Amino acid sequence: MTAVVSEDRKAFGRRVAFYRKKRGYSQTEFAALLDRSETWLSQVERGVRRIDRMSVLERLAERLDVPLVELAPDTPVVSAANQRPAASNTLSLALASSDALRAALTTAEPVDVDQLGAEAAQAWDFAHDSRYDELAALLTDLIPDLERAARSASGSDLRRVFVARAKVYHAAAAVLAKLGETGPAWVAADRAISSAERADAPLLMAEGAFRLAIVFQGARRFDLVKRTAQTAAQALERLVSVGELEAVALRGALYLQLAVASARMNDGDEAYASLEEARRAAVTLGVDRNDYDTEFGPTNVLLHEVAVAVELGDAGRALRAAAKADPSQLSPERHARLLIDVARAHVQRRQLGDVIDALNQAADVAPQQVETHGLVRGLMADLLRGDHADDPDLRRLAKRIKITS
Repeated sequence: MTAVVSEDRKAFGRRVAFYRKKRGYSQTEFAALLDRSETWLSQVERGVRRIDRMSVLERLAERLDVPLVELAPDTPVVSAANQRPAASNTLSLALASSDALRAALTTAEPVDVDQLGAEAAQAWDFAHDSRYDELAALLTDLIPDLERAARSASGSDLRRVFVARAKVYHAAAAVLAKLGETGPAWVAADRAISSAERADAPLLMAEGAFRLAIVFQGARRFDLVKRTAQTAAQALERLVSVGELEAVALRGALYLQLAVASARMNDGDEAYASLEEARRAAVTLGVDRNDYDTEFGPTNVLLHEVAVAVELGDAGRALRAAAKADPSQLSPERHARLLIDVARAHVQRRQLGDVIDALNQAADVAPQQVETHGLVRGLMADLLRGDHADDPDLRRLAKRIKITS
């Protein structure tokens, strides 16, 4: 029987091969450095062999001269360093509740559609500010209210309810994906798309495809990222061709997801080609916008250039792109994510002081995001196991963002 090779193992194997070639080693030479056979290394790079021991992963990372969190971010023994924040549990429970069933079986009550719309907008304020606990508290009550409203409203109010419902589930999907809760995020994105369809709002459906692509990024299902983003981008082409700027922004945001997916698959040519498509869309817009809560525009393209370069191991390009970006007009979430990627670039260059500075700045901007982000926690765990474990500034940062070694 042929063994099933998981997408995670394939992605890990591609990263090992990428960094090995970058260092100029043949498979024979690198296997000898590891005291392993060429066959063993070939199996690892093809994703046939799974590595479950931390000691082996650390040896691979050491010989490749790459931080462990960059080499194996999705490996269980590495991601185990991540702690499950309270907000992820609260949001997941909110989605798991049978609010739709309860609404269907109870007497309809009057609804304040204006209030529901205002609270849906507030949900996105919390999401953009990385205020996860406040978002979770809001949605615990708002989701049941929306489910009741979807069964009691009528006429134009009903469409407004479904628009608000879509926006709320979009916000839940966005934050759950950042918190690493892929399953609940997928559920939220699916409900958002269904609500947008009920509202007869095609661009809101396109936002759903964008959110779903981000969920698939977190699950490292890059094939699904590409399928979702490409089909949505193609569907938007007619609206783009007639100059509908919101469609231009959504299509550009989808290409940013394609760029990141390609970079994580170590396909630099495709990553930068998708990034260039997004850049052309940003040039068409001319300014930073926030159509459908994508924050798409020239600055966001620069931010994604940083992310793509980091994923491809090109710290120099990442830092040059970061120096051009002015994220002051963007949300705290986007600003902090830029600083996290800057920290990752400095990790690749072994510049500990700059790593600490970037993460401290990120924590100033969006503390909950930094405390809960899987990349930050993995990066810090890696540093706290390394040669700089006793550095006082590193220890202070770890304490600040609630990480214990």
